[in-house]
Amino acid sequence: MDVNGLVAEGFEPVRDAFVGNFEARGDRGAAVTVYRHGHRVVDLWAGTKDVDGTAPWEQGTAQIVRSATKGVAAAALLLLAQRGELDLDAPVGEYWPEYKAAGKDRTLVWHLLAHRAGVPVLDRPLTPVQAADPVLAAEAVAAQAPVWEPGTDHGYHAQTYSWLTGELVRRVTGRSIGAWIADEIAGPVGADVWVGLPASEAGRVGRVAQLEAVTSDTGVLRARPKRSVSEAYANPDSLTRRAFGAITPMPDENDPAYRAAVLPASNGIATADGLARVYASLIGELHGGTRLFTPETTELARAERSSGPDRVLVISTRFGLGYMLHGSASPLLSEGSFGHPGRGGALGFADPESGIAFGYVTNGFRKSVTADPRAQALVRAVRASLM
Repeated sequence: MDVNGLVAEGFEPVRDAFVGNFEARGDRGAAVTVYRHGHRVVDLWAGTKDVDGTAPWEQGTAQIVRSATKGVAAAALLLLAQRGELDLDAPVGEYWPEYKAAGKDRTLVWHLLAHRAGVPVLDRPLTPVQAADPVLAAEAVAAQAPVWEPGTDHGYHAQTYSWLTGELVRRVTGRSIGAWIADEIAGPVGADVWVGLPASEAGRVGRVAQLEAVTSDTGVLRARPKRSVSEAYANPDSLTRRAFGAITPMPDENDPAYRAAVLPASNGIATADGLARVYASLIGELHGGTRLFTPETTELARAERSSGPDRVLVISTRFGLGYMLHGSASPLLSEGSFGHPGRGGALGFADPESGIAFGYVTNGFRKSVTADPRAQALVRAVRASLM
């Protein structure tokens, strides 16, 4: 395996795990980047740019990161709160009056971020074209009746998170959340992260696909979920299926039109370095002086707001404000870590105590939702490097 990039002394286990992802875990093309205290200590890439191609992955190759986008979107809302432009404890209806419909008048802004809003589904799913229309999609989620009383329980808002966060940012700033992220997050920290891919960057992005389980000397690498989880995904009437099916049919993630849409729950595109740089700026200064979150906002982001059985994912999950927290569903570096995986592969997170910020992107997705074995192998290697 021809692995390119750099590894600082002491972080060699990460390179070994990265090679192992190709040799034993079926990676076709991927990259991983790690920062520590604002300095890049790992930056590796290998394989092919397209999952079904032969052109090599290059430095700067980007991929769709699915729900890892949610962590970047959360940063937008928390930065608005940090600047005094958004009150996390205010009713959503103060900024978005139409959202008060159907019993949602007491929904608070932080409920949206902590997956407590009670609207993980749409009674009438949107097509990919409709989902990309911010006005139509916002109207649909505003009209939706909650499936539990907002604030009283939690369940993963797999797709509706796009329109909940996106419309709130638009109401507060007058800009799309994609434009706001470009101007206020990606630009200032020099991160290759886009929510709504510009045509000028399309050539950098590889083709992605779902991968079948692979067999290696270490066994069959196949997720074995609990029976209750399998049944939830198989039942078309379950909250699980309905939440992930809020956009139906499933979009073609290689379609330029889909990649250009602004869907902060699911279609962000990033390099591994871009994800890691964003998270590095949330916990400290990047080399050169840029920091986005104050220490107080960092603590706010990772303070637990939801925990226990998740009504959508049917497993126990932990959430801060827009971020998954370390736990059995999504193991990160330590108890204080916060971040977000992308279904089937990508992962970005930060660990304030160790100063670690991490980004992993791949062009081959597996059937994992929150804890992909390739990403987990890399996280374990980072942990080993710190010992």
